[in-house]
Amino acid sequence: MPTLTKLFTMQEVSKQNSKDNCWVVIDGKVYDLTLYLDDHPGGDDVVLAAAGRDATEDFEDAGHSNSAKDLMGAFCIGELDVDTTSPEITSKNQPLDYPQKIKDLTKEYWAVPVAVVGISVVVGFLYLRKK
Repeated sequence: MPTLTKLFTMQEVSKQNSKDNCWVVIDGKVYDLTLYLDDHPGGDDVVLAAAGRDATEDFEDAGHSNSAKDLMGAFCIGELDVDTTSPEITSKNQPLDYPQKIKDLTKEYWAVPVAVVGISVVVGFLYLRKK
């Protein structure tokens, strides 16, 4: 499917991790935040800590306002080319935190285990009632 935006590889993004060239990836889009560093309410060090890598989780954890999310559009320079993402780069910049990911999944999909327990209780009552 053709895209109208420029595609960047994770390798290209990872090289842009300084105050002079500060790029981040958020939700698959590449943002050049170099000119925004001095204006960021949390300070430039917060943005620089996420420079050159996928900062989606950091951005969502910070609890940004809707106006901050709207402002992002002005800094979008393209999209991440997911077909050429190098596993070495993503794993080097983002430590794998499986316990946290499992914890997040259980918070997101809590209804499944609750349904299983609920059905088990109902089946148990029906079984005991027949005796």
